Amino acid sequence: MKVAIAGGGIGGLTAALCLAQRGHSIIVCEQASQISEVGAGIQLSPNAMRVLRKLGLEDALKAKGFAPQALEMRDGHFGTTIFKAQLEQGSDNRWRAPYLNIHRSELIDILKSAFEEYAPGSTKLGTKVAAYSLTGDRPSLVLEGDDPIEADAIIGADGIHSILREQMLGPSAPRFTGNVAWRLTVNASLLGDNLPPPTACVWVGPGKHVVTYRLGDGGLINLVGVVEQAQPDTEHWTNQGSKEEALTDFNGWHPTITNVLKNGAQFYKWALFDRAPLSHWSDGPVTLLGDACHPMLPFVAQGAAMAIEDAWVLAHHLDTGSSVQHAMIEYENARLSRVTKIQAAARKRMNTFHKSGALSRLATYGPMWAAGKIIPHAIHASQDWIYGYDVTALYP
Repeated sequence: MKVAIAGGGIGGLTAALCLAQRGHSIIVCEQASQISEVGAGIQLSPNAMRVLRKLGLEDALKAKGFAPQALEMRDGHFGTTIFKAQLEQGSDNRWRAPYLNIHRSELIDILKSAFEEYAPGSTKLGTKVAAYSLTGDRPSLVLEGDDPIEADAIIGADGIHSILREQMLGPSAPRFTGNVAWRLTVNASLLGDNLPPPTACVWVGPGKHVVTYRLGDGGLINLVGVVEQAQPDTEHWTNQGSKEEALTDFNGWHPTITNVLKNGAQFYKWALFDRAPLSHWSDGPVTLLGDACHPMLPFVAQGAAMAIEDAWVLAHHLDTGSSVQHAMIEYENARLSRVTKIQAAARKRMNTFHKSGALSRLATYGPMWAAGKIIPHAIHASQDWIYGYDVTALYP
């Protein structure tokens, strides 16, 4: 069948590749003049990597990614380790897939190159989607300043500000979480001996937290810092802030964190908004995917992973459904419980990271420390429901 996809990000390109490998005719419409990403890292957990492995991308991702040694939590002011759950070989042994950190632009390039091998010339850049139309025999993707694209199915992978979602369900009313996020990357060579550990590390503190991890061959450090703030900034990844403001937000934090901030060049800052789960994602032969239908707060690092899982499950149902409309309903039913549970976990994790009082910090982090010492696999076990989930086995 012919499938038109609005959006050339991680979710849209993964869906395009999943469907192209199954023999469908795909066209991807991306409003940017080139498919690229701002300087930022991404964590590819084992549940996402199993899909990417099935798509034949594991070796390319390993060549460009960094495998963290452990999942770790530290105190943001003193650097004290709260727990450290080793990942070396453990991810493959326990979850049957690697855990990788990679630059978003590297992931995009790998997905785009793989898709273009199957469908050269099938990506329309500089093409802004205006709406979808259900008049006539088949749905159409309506474009600004260009002819509409008729297809058998349409996928809205157009992100958190989705045009197709707004048409389908009306304007959304996002709720500001009271948090803003800083994001930057820094060359490790600038940091001297005071480097963040080679782990996926969460640094926790009153009213704020930081996540650090390495990218590529370890020569690039990625930092995400989340700070409670009364008034929101805008909800766009490309908003920039200043080094001085970031240093003020993390004044008094461990030197490892302030060292990264002092050596940063570009600082991106955006407000974190939450959205209620949607009543439905589909309108006949049109459906939504990834952030367009279930935007994720970043506190369990599953936003991209959920879009990647979506893409695989949707491709399966478009192959096996009795009709396109039936496939869209089956896809939505298959994914709704999973993504809703992940969204709830992210909201809960936000509060876990920002404990302020001494007693609440002890009550929260004390059991984590004890579990890490007494039952070292307890941290791994707590992630099994996320990382052990295998859509490639459930939906072959």
